[in-house]
Amino acid sequence: MKKIIIFLVTLSLSFSGFSQEESNQEKSVIQEYTPSKLLNKGQWDIKWFNNLYTQTESTFSEGTEPRQTFFTSTVDIFTGISNSSNFNIGLLLEFRSNVINDRNALDVFAFDGESGTARSGFTSFAPAVKFNPIKSISNFTIQTAFHIPLVDNETENGVFLDQKGFIFQNRFFYDYTFPGDKWQVFTELNTEYNFGKKEDSFANNSLSLTPGVFLSYFPSQKFTILGLIQHSQRIDTGNDFEQDFTAVGGGAKYQLTKVLNIETLYTNFVRGNNTGLGQTFNIGLRALF
Repeated sequence: MKKIIIFLVTLSLSFSGFSQEESNQEKSVIQEYTPSKLLNKGQWDIKWFNNLYTQTESTFSEGTEPRQTFFTSTVDIFTGISNSSNFNIGLLLEFRSNVINDRNALDVFAFDGESGTARSGFTSFAPAVKFNPIKSISNFTIQTAFHIPLVDNETENGVFLDQKGFIFQNRFFYDYTFPGDKWQVFTELNTEYNFGKKEDSFANNSLSLTPGVFLSYFPSQKFTILGLIQHSQRIDTGNDFEQDFTAVGGGAKYQLTKVLNIETLYTNFVRGNNTGLGQTFNIGLRALF
């Protein structure tokens, strides 16, 4: 009996030590480094994100339409440069491939440039900064970027590629993790002022406001599932074009290694004006070191 008691006490202490070790583990990147989090000096954050939007409906007509598909691939690179970890600099790169006239959605990966149905290429780049404006609220940050277009013509042979105009963008990030580290809410307000010659782009001389709310649940430190709702409102400031849409969706993230994580996301455009009513399928890889 004495040996059994000693064994049970030892086992209990072992589990207690293990539980304490688990609770003291550092948070994973997907928990700790939300878009609201700034990098320490010398840290690097590289994100490759791919978005495929496809539609057979829009608010411009009733019923189904010939399929149009727009693929956007972005690479965001940021690094910390301040000793106080309150200022980051970065570069944003964007590549697009679009197909129309009822081509298969996966034809965006053919990159064939078929006249009248397809276009692709690098479309813009943007220097960016990210900073914390209020020291007492460390999880509130602002990302400012200036997007410079690389397209010669917005539309060629009836195929749209990307906006031909400059974009001054400000994204406001805030997140809150509930006690227990199982639930986290992340909010974003994206503002974009598009400017350039009126005849160059439908979007020039307009302001877009896009708020969004993301709610995440963490079954474990390495895995999260999330739901989201976003609304976008384009306000005309001189180009006679206004637009709005609302999208809902969900996704998941998984921490593959200490450095690398993967995410998937799906959204559905449930309503809008002067817009398509399609779906997006997204996948991204992120390395933080």
